[in-house]
Amino acid sequence: MKQNRKVYLRLANGKTFAGYSFGKYGNSDGEVVFTTGMTGYPESLTDPSYSGQILVFTYPLIGNYGIPRFERDDTAKTIQDGFESGRIQVRGMIISNYSFEYSHFDAAGSLHTWLQENDIPGIYGIDTRELTKTLRTTGVMLGRITTEPGEDTMEIIDPNETDLAGMVGVKEPVIYSPKKNKNPKRILLIDCGVKNNIIRNFVSRGAEVIRVPLGYDPMSSEYEFDGIFVSNGPGDPKMCTATIDNLKRSFSLNKPIFGICLGSQILGLSAGADTYKLKFGHRSQNQPCIEVGGHCYITSQNHGYAVDTKTLPEDWTEWFINNNDGTNEGVKHNTKPFFAVQFHPESSPGPNDTGWLFDKFIEML
Repeated sequence: MKQNRKVYLRLANGKTFAGYSFGKYGNSDGEVVFTTGMTGYPESLTDPSYSGQILVFTYPLIGNYGIPRFERDDTAKTIQDGFESGRIQVRGMIISNYSFEYSHFDAAGSLHTWLQENDIPGIYGIDTRELTKTLRTTGVMLGRITTEPGEDTMEIIDPNETDLAGMVGVKEPVIYSPKKNKNPKRILLIDCGVKNNIIRNFVSRGAEVIRVPLGYDPMSSEYEFDGIFVSNGPGDPKMCTATIDNLKRSFSLNKPIFGICLGSQILGLSAGADTYKLKFGHRSQNQPCIEVGGHCYITSQNHGYAVDTKTLPEDWTEWFINNNDGTNEGVKHNTKPFFAVQFHPESSPGPNDTGWLFDKFIEML
């Protein structure tokens, strides 16, 4: 049934957008960001990289294919199809038009009900074009979804100043083994907020994944492993101090290292480079990235920080460049098997153009 209760998005610059409630009727704070993806809202909402954020969808119609069957798993042992973690990660959802009628052969419920069950507020009926233009002009900013129309003087805590990556990852090691390969290569996965489809990609290629918490030290690992993977995740990479230091010391092992998204920023910091915050980030499924001296790939992305290429040490090279704004999209060591990309080769949602990077890493093991 269509909801008619008014709710408001109030930005840190004082601008307010009025709309109508779906999902939970209530308040929520976060960093307001936008994504231009046309499909894949279940995957986006459960992507741990969106933790701490209120997500604006620029695509005008959301909810029309419902939600697949969802079974929450706080142990992270179950890798569910259609979702990228065991729960909704965003703090709020903002869209233009919500479809209260949904239809899909795999749909088990509505987006509205799913948000309600997870205490996540949503707003529809907002001019998302104007909101996105505001965020592009001024940059992403803090905001509050509120049921109160008047002015709000409550302070909003910047989620990027908290240990977001430490909050969304596992607290104890979890092992995922391939069914057919009895002698698999073993990957030590540093969980900064890993997406399910990254684990799927490794296991489907016959590798065993040892998923360990943020801050885990590979140098004193009780597990034998052939390579290190540093995952995607939310927030400012400079908050991951222990992981940066541990990874830097792990260079001496000379084992292959692969990073994605936040993992690319952490690898860059471990190498001695710097990172910085982008004005409004890259969150979409159609970002063109050029491999230096090679092809242009269409990629799925979700990040608000980037490696500062000018600060890379001499023994490291910029590998990929964003064709829209020229920012860094990947780095690699000149002689050692260390590399990382800022985009998401696992997609989910998005194109699979760069899935070969998983093959490249496994071949190094």
